[in-house]
Amino acid sequence: MKNATLVFDLDGTLVDSAPDLVAATNHALADLGLEPIAAGTLRGTIGFGARRMILEGLNQTGRTLPEAEVDRLLARFLAYYEPNIARESRPFDGVVAALESFRSRGARLAVCTNKRLALATHLLAELNLDGLFDAVAGRDSFPVFKPHPDHVLGAIRMAGGDPRHAVMIGDTAIDVSAAKAAAVPAVVCTFGYSDQPVDALGADAVIGHFSELDAAVRRLLAPASAGPSG
Repeated sequence: MKNATLVFDLDGTLVDSAPDLVAATNHALADLGLEPIAAGTLRGTIGFGARRMILEGLNQTGRTLPEAEVDRLLARFLAYYEPNIARESRPFDGVVAALESFRSRGARLAVCTNKRLALATHLLAELNLDGLFDAVAGRDSFPVFKPHPDHVLGAIRMAGGDPRHAVMIGDTAIDVSAAKAAAVPAVVCTFGYSDQPVDALGADAVIGHFSELDAAVRRLLAPASAGPSG
């Protein structure tokens, strides 16, 4: 693992943040007098960002608003979400043990998320995960973000890693597409927020628990470690 760089998505991969994201969405929509949208309805939109969650909520109620009004709701979302970011959000089972194990064996760890950087670092700090990562790349860290490959490659560079010895771990088509475009193997989690069956995403490996990640990473990095560079 000493040459490996593991790049993780955040929401739906490391952290079950759906409860707080759904609460913030419903807080924003409540300004219009709308009834709360069920969590199951909004989970599949989490990987696309807060605006998409708001738009889905509006769609579920048959509402269409001008962009300026959506912007206002987004601001309302963010004003509520920031101080309540970890009210119910928790790391998925096995996350901390897996990350600590990888770090103890010399792997570099990075977060590559379409969450804004300030929110991502805040969430990681609130959950005491911040000290486990060599780099955090948010939606606004570079001119581009997932599924653009440079978001993933930028996170690898920030962590001091090499794309030839890197693996991307995520939960949606966005993560898999970004990894493939960056020529990095992709692992997808079954417990995340994908809006389609994970088996259809084309990932190189699928895990149902973080205890399965070590074996998946070893298998995916084996060809690289067997090469001339060792």
